[in-house]
Amino acid sequence: MVNRVVIFIIFIIVNIVFAYQAVWGERGLLAHDAIVARYNEAKERCAQIDKENMALSREIRLLKNDRPYIEKMIREKLRYLHDNEILYLFGDDDGTPGETQANGGKHER
Repeated sequence: MVNRVVIFIIFIIVNIVFAYQAVWGERGLLAHDAIVARYNEAKERCAQIDKENMALSREIRLLKNDRPYIEKMIREKLRYLHDNEILYLFGDDDGTPGETQANGGKHER
């Protein structure tokens, strides 16, 4: 009879240890939830990077093949002008004054 009681107590202790490991252990439910959260974050970041990649691929394609787009980018980014054009740059929201440029199609820094 004593053997059965000892075996039963050992059985209960082993089950408690297994239950603890199943919930709070390094491979338990709480760790699983953390891994799932990290996976979802990584998946969202991957989707965002894919979206940025598609936008950059589109811009690369346009810069390689679309002459009007290239001209538009040069005019916007480098502020190049055609002959007899005037570029008015207005100040930003912070109140800094802009500049006016009338250089006959040449870029001026």
